[in-house]
Amino acid sequence: MRRLPRARLLALQLALLVASGAPEEPLSAQRSLVWGPGLQAGVVLPVRYFYLQAVSPEGQNLTRSPPGQTLFRVVIKSLSPKELVRIHVPKPLDRNDGTFLMRYRMYETVSKGLKIEVLYGDEHVAQSPYILKGPVYHEYCECPEEDPQAWQKTLSCPDKEPQIEKDFASFPSINLQQMLIEVPKRFGDERGAIVHYTILNNNIYRRSLGKYTDFKMFSDEILLSLARKVLLPDLEFYVNLGDWPLEHRKVNETPGPLPIISWCGSLDSQDVILPTYDITHSTLEALRGVTNDLLSIQGNTGPSWINKTEKAFFRGRDSREERLQLVQLSKENPQLLDAGITGYFFFQEKEKELGKAKLIGFFDFFKYKYQVNVDGTVAAYRYPYLMLGDSLVLKQDSPYYEHFYMALKPWKHYIPIKRNLSDLLEKVEWAKENDEEAKKIAKEGQLTARDLLQPHRLYCYYYTVLQKYAERQLSKPEVRDGMELVPQPDDSASLCQCHRRRPLRQEL
Repeated sequence: MRRLPRARLLALQLALLVASGAPEEPLSAQRSLVWGPGLQAGVVLPVRYFYLQAVSPEGQNLTRSPPGQTLFRVVIKSLSPKELVRIHVPKPLDRNDGTFLMRYRMYETVSKGLKIEVLYGDEHVAQSPYILKGPVYHEYCECPEEDPQAWQKTLSCPDKEPQIEKDFASFPSINLQQMLIEVPKRFGDERGAIVHYTILNNNIYRRSLGKYTDFKMFSDEILLSLARKVLLPDLEFYVNLGDWPLEHRKVNETPGPLPIISWCGSLDSQDVILPTYDITHSTLEALRGVTNDLLSIQGNTGPSWINKTEKAFFRGRDSREERLQLVQLSKENPQLLDAGITGYFFFQEKEKELGKAKLIGFFDFFKYKYQVNVDGTVAAYRYPYLMLGDSLVLKQDSPYYEHFYMALKPWKHYIPIKRNLSDLLEKVEWAKENDEEAKKIAKEGQLTARDLLQPHRLYCYYYTVLQKYAERQLSKPEVRDGMELVPQPDDSASLCQCHRRRPLRQEL
């Protein structure tokens, strides 16, 4: 049998080593960094999470992930062998920039605590193992923290949220009696989508006003989730479940505007904005069948920048006329733009002319270097997910906004395009000709979105809105005729022993 020449043998061994997933870049498990809310027992979330930064032996942060199979892994066990708990720990999410996202979902509470091992191969990473002293509660345990300030401090909630400050500037005080009279008349007719809530003694009560209130399941679930974690202030308010913000009165008008709570704001409305039902629900249901959530998207951003298809991309329904224009532009300029309508409802007569595109998985969007974000009926709720990817977002100028838009700046976090899309092709050409600058903007937008859209920040935002609202309410909230107690979900039947003194819960 002939032997291979030594040089060819070494080359073959190197190729096999790379193919097996061994990292090309040296990595120090001990010098790597691990941090995040999932390493604190007191941060109770549907899915707990923390981050890892891979670091070289010289102490330099790696800016790309080791090729091949991810060698990082997480092992989570109860500190007490007598406590057997179900904990779902998926593989780490590789964010393709030298950082990894670790997630786990608990299905029972542990009283003694957890041991979290973060490993690279068989070697402990950073300060692993991490000990979370008990109790460590799961999502459906009703053990609200009685001190809201302590809860906010544990979650590292921001001192200020610019959008909340702006929204409540129009409402130095809230006249509940005026709202009780006006809201049902103005917004609660048969076509309405309003739900009237009262929070009293940390119980949630509601009644529906109007025919289109099925989406109350989304507002119910986040309010219940909050009430299981922290003692909520007593207050009474109205939530708009429809697409469009409702209150268009000006501050200087008489009567003045009413503080309706909505998921989307606009430049000509006064609604108080909460994070959308979409990102809230996906956060609550993460690792339970929902694939697109604020965490999972970060590990599914497609190929590296240099390997992405150098075109702008769009898929979506026909919920705005500019989307039809986008498809026409795509037909005329296929070298710059790949756009298609996946479902026709508003402009069904256009289907024959423009065609119907096949559905495509959202993670596949990021095979393209540029993402076009065009409004739907209001703000396109895909925008936060696009920002968390590593493509460059070209965002249509819009009067509509979500709760986090105020922190994003054009040409720093995204590329602005005109409302009528007249400069879209020009902006795509600019991005192609200025690749390094386009990449920098995409990365800056991604990093900012990662910070703003952390799931624990959503809880902070919701609580702060309720807190600000309660501080301004002039009358004491009541459980009104027709209101019903919102029941906890079936999951809360899981055994859960509360290890801190529970607040008085008075059933009315």
